[in-house]
Amino acid sequence: RLYQIPFEMPSCEEPSESRTLHLVGDFSAPAEFFVTLGVFSFLYAMAALVLYLRFHSLYGENKKLPMADFCVTVCFAFFWLVAAAAWGKGLTDVKAATRPASLIAAMAVCRDEVVCGAGPTPAMGLANISVVR
Repeated sequence: RLYQIPFEMPSCEEPSESRTLHLVGDFSAPAEFFVTLGVFSFLYAMAALVLYLRFHSLYGENKKLPMADFCVTVCFAFFWLVAAAAWGKGLTDVKAATRPASLIAAMAVCRDEVVCGAGPTPAMGLANISVVR
């Protein structure tokens, strides 16, 4: 929810005053989907573990239970792939919205005679690793 993050920019009219700008974009949905799927996957894994260890004979005798377990596992694997792709796209969008050059382009003071420098690009290594995992 980048729109909740304010940053200060000097005013063009009064140099002593500043103007508050907000970032643009809400990229929380992919992250929420990724986390929700992770929680449900963990809960299903714990339930399946209880089923395998505690009710092993029921699992071995019933022919439909292993097939249902297989189908649910395949669905979780597919949704995990979708969630990882969505999280990757969300991270790319966050990077584009917070790129220093994009922020400078949004500042009115930098469009006039004032020369603004972008500075270094922020390190996104840990965020990139979160998508790879």
